[in-house]
Amino acid sequence: MSTKPTTTDLEWTELDQRAVDTVRVLAMDAVQKVGNGHPGTAMSLAPAAYLLFQKLMRHDPSDARWTGRDRFVLSPGHTSLTLYIQLYLSGYGLELEDLKAFRTWDSRTPGHPEYGHTTGVETTTGPLGQGIANAVGMAMAARYERGLFDPDAAPGTSPFDHTIWTIVSDGDLEEGVSAEASSLAGHQKLGNIVALYDDNHISIEGDTATALSEDVLKRYEAYGWHVQRVEQAPSGDFDVRALYAALRAAQEETERPSIIAARTIIAWPAPNAQNTEASHGSALGEEEVAATKRVLGFDPEKHFEVADEVLEHARKVVDRGREARRAWEDGLAEWREANPDRAAEFDRISAGKLPEGWEKALPSFPAGKDMATRKASGAVLKGLGGVIPELWGGSADLAGSNNTTIDASSSFLPADNPLPEADPYGRTVHFGIREHAMGSTMNGIALHGNTRIYGGTFLVFSDYMRPAVRLAALMRLPVTYVWTHDSIGLGEDGPTHQPVEHLAALRAIPGLNMVRPADANETAIAWREIMRRHGDRPAPHGIALTRQNVPTYEPNEDAARGGYVMFEAADSEGRECEPQVVLIATGSEVQLAVAARESLQAEGVPARVVSMPCLEWFEEQDQTWRERVLPPSVRARVAVEAGVGLTWHRYVGDAGRIVSLEHFGASADYKVLYREFGLTGEAVAAAARESIAAAAR
Repeated sequence: MSTKPTTTDLEWTELDQRAVDTVRVLAMDAVQKVGNGHPGTAMSLAPAAYLLFQKLMRHDPSDARWTGRDRFVLSPGHTSLTLYIQLYLSGYGLELEDLKAFRTWDSRTPGHPEYGHTTGVETTTGPLGQGIANAVGMAMAARYERGLFDPDAAPGTSPFDHTIWTIVSDGDLEEGVSAEASSLAGHQKLGNIVALYDDNHISIEGDTATALSEDVLKRYEAYGWHVQRVEQAPSGDFDVRALYAALRAAQEETERPSIIAARTIIAWPAPNAQNTEASHGSALGEEEVAATKRVLGFDPEKHFEVADEVLEHARKVVDRGREARRAWEDGLAEWREANPDRAAEFDRISAGKLPEGWEKALPSFPAGKDMATRKASGAVLKGLGGVIPELWGGSADLAGSNNTTIDASSSFLPADNPLPEADPYGRTVHFGIREHAMGSTMNGIALHGNTRIYGGTFLVFSDYMRPAVRLAALMRLPVTYVWTHDSIGLGEDGPTHQPVEHLAALRAIPGLNMVRPADANETAIAWREIMRRHGDRPAPHGIALTRQNVPTYEPNEDAARGGYVMFEAADSEGRECEPQVVLIATGSEVQLAVAARESLQAEGVPARVVSMPCLEWFEEQDQTWRERVLPPSVRARVAVEAGVGLTWHRYVGDAGRIVSLEHFGASADYKVLYREFGLTGEAVAAAARESIAAAAR
């Protein structure tokens, strides 16, 4: 471990120092004005953030989405002013009025940075640990992107080489997701990520000694990271030259991810508030703000004071950014000339378009043959993988069960990995038994752009992924979760592995589209619709798939509308007619509705079967379609699903009935479980009779 970074060519002027001190003043004033927030970390991190944005990062404030830019992730999102003030100084569009509106209604400076809301924010970092995991995903995506477009270039010479910078806190490194992601990054030898660890020893409950005692750098060294430590200057502030040297050394280390631990004093140089837990999450108070301004040489009577020469000096980064982007574009032009086919792929993928005729790669499955939808999904992925090179993914060590291996001969692993299929640009990702990190790194991959990512595990383990799934929905990221073993139908593994409440709980997340196809053909149609939506209607999708075989029906394109009439009601002559009852089902329970329809119609009760693979897609349809599928005049309705019935009350109405599972499962063959728990065609038919009687009252 290096503790004494070498001297560097850093140019650090009085204006640079004044700019850093201005950051501290703005952080204090912004929190003081609104009366709440987190000033302390923004104050102590001011030199580090300024170094990154002004001296190290390759970025262009006039083009925040430039492909060749470095990425910056602020993992402790509560110190959002650390980012906002740099965006203001750098000319990303934030102005002083935005800092004055910090944490208020309709401002561009909400309490935590929000992707898509504020220009220059690369990801939404709310829960601690998510940010560094996002950064790991970005680093993975950068490597895969390089493999798509410029795999043979020497290190550091490709237009697709860039650095992922992240600041992390004690809180980030205490959260388990960061451990999973950091372990994965070390295993993958992601030499394009640099983490600065703000080692300030303060948490909400006081000194971090209350909860943290390990040597963090030794832990990261064990993960396979390049580690350095930077001590404070005698003043108590950052030693900016030492920090700059460490950051440069980390950037030059391309064989391992890098972390730098920097001992800081929170709220430095506030005379009384520094090194206190109060400064973490509370305004310092007018007297302490004034006293700190005096220490820094600012007028305590002035608020949000920014000298013209300071802003002019900081905004010069715009010109430097444009120059860096022009130089990159020159390199890209040379690459285009030398690689016309790859350049065409780059343009297509960057535009979010799919290859011409890609749908032809989708398999079709013969009706009448039973097949598990997880198996059908695997066949779809293999077909799509052959024509969509930007599609990649894997599972949390469950590939054989999830059927997520897109190419068994090509694993995303460092070149020196001993496995014969190892390829730094491989198609199949081995996330390991790390569902937390899989979800969060997938978000980072999607945020990075230019690839399409999926990841699989059992549906019951979506609980481990839920924070990342929620953030994906919040950011509307086009990630796809392949969640198999979607009900008690997985059988003998028992209740710990049988999802009961999960479908309803996941459907409760706004912006997440949950798809539960009835059969192999619905599975293929679902994948096709997910792929189509990636470009024009981005959103996360979960696809819930069966372990057990289910009947295969004739394909119906209306499945892409989320809900449709699979089998129409018929009279005693077999002619289609108005239904007396509507049977609604998803996934493996569609066959139960089909069986119930047959028995009801044998009794002279016309019954319609509605397959509802995706409620969210169905709700997007116009009222005419929704009422065509679920006629308001038909009050007798039954919904059947092998999980809690919370989802279905609004669809069945006051006369309706729900055949569901309102308790945990058990360990037995799935056929036994369905019978013993009353998930049968007979039960659905009985519920239909009850509903018809209730509707007649």
